[in-house]
Amino acid sequence: MSAKPLKSGERIAYVNARLLDPVTGLDTPGALLSDGGVIADMGPRLFNDGRPSGATVVDCDGQCLAPGLVDIRVSLGEPGAEHKETFASGSRAAAAGGVTTMVCTPDTDPPVDDVSVLEFMNRRAHDSAIVNVRTMAAITKGMAGKQMSEMGLLAAAGAVGFTDGYQSIANAQVLRRALSYATTFDLLICHHTEVPELATGVMNEGELATRLGLAGISVQAEAIMVERDMRLVELTGGRYHAAGISTGAAADVIRAAKKRGLKVTCAVSAAHFALNENEISHYRTFAKLTPPLRSEDDRKAIVEALRDGTIDVVTSAHTPEDPEAKRVPFAQAAPGAVGLETLLAACLQQSHNGRVPLLDMLRRVTVAPADLLGLPAGRLAKGAPADLVLFDAGAPWRVDVEKFHSKAKNSPFDGHLMQGRVLRTVVGGRTVFTAGA
Repeated sequence: MSAKPLKSGERIAYVNARLLDPVTGLDTPGALLSDGGVIADMGPRLFNDGRPSGATVVDCDGQCLAPGLVDIRVSLGEPGAEHKETFASGSRAAAAGGVTTMVCTPDTDPPVDDVSVLEFMNRRAHDSAIVNVRTMAAITKGMAGKQMSEMGLLAAAGAVGFTDGYQSIANAQVLRRALSYATTFDLLICHHTEVPELATGVMNEGELATRLGLAGISVQAEAIMVERDMRLVELTGGRYHAAGISTGAAADVIRAAKKRGLKVTCAVSAAHFALNENEISHYRTFAKLTPPLRSEDDRKAIVEALRDGTIDVVTSAHTPEDPEAKRVPFAQAAPGAVGLETLLAACLQQSHNGRVPLLDMLRRVTVAPADLLGLPAGRLAKGAPADLVLFDAGAPWRVDVEKFHSKAKNSPFDGHLMQGRVLRTVVGGRTVFTAGA
């Protein structure tokens, strides 16, 4: 494959590809033509009569060509903590991971609870990022869980959803009002599901936590909050998204709510279905997450919820931290992990082991999150944006955080063997990442 960067607007012919589209179920050898930043044509018989004149040809060598990934839970450090991550570094990490659209959480300094901050985010993303960037705004002012933000104005200014990031809204009346108000504008409320008073530990509650002498967080801290939220959704008719569940108990509540016809979706981070609490056995702070990594039984329950469709979306939950926040005793370490550059490989793990079919996993990181937020992304179709990822699904590699494009290196996958590598990432018809370039 050529490593030559492509100019936006060029006609590009991707030939000898394995086309994958989770919307139509397409999985076939074929070709794709992009022109002016959109997909002009595609299919198994495209270019059978010869390659088009005036187009740059990219030989995919039989590798997978799919819609670019859409990651809807990405924390950055800009503004306020640029030493952790910026739009420039975060978008380079996204491109290296095959992510063509990332949706940023509002947990910045200051938080995105005001139109002026949202407009700043949009300008900085436009000037610095090499992938598509959208932003969620805060549900409450200062993400303090007390007073609602001006959601209508923020939506008009471009906010694609509303969340208080990794802060749960403990006051049920506040969340009820937010859900009710959101129905007026058909806005999505994304909520972090932990009862704050029960989530005061540092890892999953259980035998391992006891052996390590660390305070635990019960699975009920999550299940109780999800159950409460389902009652509020039933009361208000609002659109609700559980931003990142980690337990079988929470999945059971979501599954039941869907059967009752509630407007409910949920996500899981890739780490929570790929890893379990044993990653913490040697007090590895890179594996300290929120919610915490759970038991193997809960991990298996999460995989089953992926398989049966209870879980709609997979995210990276990309949360960069500087070394000073992680190289401390486990109890004092900041929670969170980077995940943009391991997202695709972690998802492919589930298809390699036969638990979740490849197109089903791709759906959860492409069209499902895109449709949830009304974004024009996540599908291979004529007229759709030419946001693409070319990847070798079988390529083995070992995670080395020192090679990450992210400023931060706090990955729980550091040192793990993975299978599936991004070869090329294309945004609006323009190549923004090529492996080895």
